[in-house]
Amino acid sequence: MSEQIAVQDAEDRIRPSINRTPVLTSSYLNELTGKKLYFKCENFQKTGSFKARGALNAILKARSIGPVKGVVAHSGGNHGQGVAWAARQCDLPCIVATPSSAPQTKVDAMRGYGAELVITTPSMTDMADTAYRLVEQTGYTFVDPMNDYDIMSGQGTVAKEFLEEVGHLDALVVAVGGGGLASGVAAYVKQKKLDCKVFCVEPANKNLQESFEAGRSLMPHGTLLDTIADGCRPHAVGNKCFDVLLECAEHTVFSVTNDDIRKAMKLILERMKLVVEPSAAMGLAAVLKYKEELKDYENIGLVLCGGNVDLKTVVDLL
Repeated sequence: MSEQIAVQDAEDRIRPSINRTPVLTSSYLNELTGKKLYFKCENFQKTGSFKARGALNAILKARSIGPVKGVVAHSGGNHGQGVAWAARQCDLPCIVATPSSAPQTKVDAMRGYGAELVITTPSMTDMADTAYRLVEQTGYTFVDPMNDYDIMSGQGTVAKEFLEEVGHLDALVVAVGGGGLASGVAAYVKQKKLDCKVFCVEPANKNLQESFEAGRSLMPHGTLLDTIADGCRPHAVGNKCFDVLLECAEHTVFSVTNDDIRKAMKLILERMKLVVEPSAAMGLAAVLKYKEELKDYENIGLVLCGGNVDLKTVVDLL
């Protein structure tokens, strides 16, 4: 499966339009964890998250194959923003099926990038069904957040940039929602035969660990998790993403609770002066919680995957 992920091709397509995001460190967090931590700041990416990478790659790839009238996506926020922004770069109309539970700041941003929103119930099934119906009605191209190798390829450019800047990473710890970022990162590391392990971090009750142990997905599709990490609410990883992760990622999965995430968010805000969304704090939460499991890894890369959170939410969470 991983051979279908083409990170270099994706980078060649999207490089003129995206930010090469910085990698930051914190001496305090290094001392606290006993590690050398490196933070890839995708909160500084176009649209405030890594999602712009995959969305733009998928749309540009589709246009290279044939005509694209417009694009449709389903998303609780960051993917929708990425698709809407990418569609604007390509002068295409965009429709996003988004749940009524989506954070208002992300709803406003999707509209701000030019997307037409269709509000659904807070259900992955309803979101997906609505998106498929819109594709049939409009003839637009569907940009799938979690079952598209072109999306994974675009997200994998995060790892390429990261390891070009910090080539001695022993491990990468990546939050998992639908799986596009983690699968793209893990596939790139596997393809390059790099001496770096990729670990997934999931919100509590996601069941990726049990699925790895079973060798097949046991995660219920169509539902959303009850977690403050709204970027990781899909209960199930996409089928294609799961197959890539099963092949390329470590099968030890770190599970973090809302309290773990809040603690990590607070440390990132206070010590690094960075406002990140809860999903972006999951990597640090895992490093703080799973010291024994990570004892053999000194240089650890963490992806601050997004910063799309309003200040009121930050105050309420912390």
